[in-house]
Amino acid sequence: MTSPTTVLGVGVAAAAPVGGGDICRASRLTLADGRVVFAKTRPGAPADFFRTEAEGLRRLEAAGGAPVPAVLDVTDDGLVLEWIEPGRPTPAAAEEFGRALAATHAAGAEQFGGTGDGYLGSLRLPNRPAATWSELYAEQRVGAALQHAVDRGRIDAADVALVEQVLAVLPTVAGPAEPPALLHGDLWAGNVHWSAAGPAYLIDPAVHGGHRETDLAMLALFGCPLLERILGAYDEAAPLADGWRERVALHQLHPVVVHAALFGGGYGARAGRLAREVLRATR
Repeated sequence: MTSPTTVLGVGVAAAAPVGGGDICRASRLTLADGRVVFAKTRPGAPADFFRTEAEGLRRLEAAGGAPVPAVLDVTDDGLVLEWIEPGRPTPAAAEEFGRALAATHAAGAEQFGGTGDGYLGSLRLPNRPAATWSELYAEQRVGAALQHAVDRGRIDAADVALVEQVLAVLPTVAGPAEPPALLHGDLWAGNVHWSAAGPAYLIDPAVHGGHRETDLAMLALFGCPLLERILGAYDEAAPLADGWRERVALHQLHPVVVHAALFGGGYGARAGRLAREVLRATR
């Protein structure tokens, strides 16, 4: 992407906006040679913003599980991907996605966390190696996002205290230990792209080594279509540990605190409610 009118060294014949994102400008571009691609830009983005996303997509692709759009080009200013014609979710596609996501997770990661800072939406968060999932989640996920929310005045002190209580008892509520899974990392419903050809694609990742229940809990946070079909197929392919449904609130805590930091509103109070739910399980 060398200019707004040139992509992949070819002129842009037509451009149409693509909705769905809050942070980047997204477009469907028809190139002069007939190819159709997807492009996203963000004015003033950090130099590693799109490169981090591209690296994550390539890691997910290498896992051989759920498909991702091919990365065609990446610069400091934007990202060009293969265009995947959108379609509607179907029961068959949902079940296929559940099995494919299980395969992505099973590909594993070398450690919990990653090798450097990353992003969840526009929020920059640490992504260093961690010895355990509890350490990663407490320090680099919930704890780091909570500090952003506090600094921006977007969460009340009472809700902060509840979240901190959860972090203090995290090892006792985390469930059975599991090896690090390769996570999408921001798997809300909008980051599952249902294709016209059938398969559901992963988009807009925040890849790291984490707990596989995190991706599944994120799918439930804002209502993924055919969620029970996805979860059922996943559990058949890679059975989940006992009590995983009771830990959904724990795994949703991080994205809700991130939303509090980014958007304020009622997300701080929602984080407090999730924390209360987790703490009730310790009594």
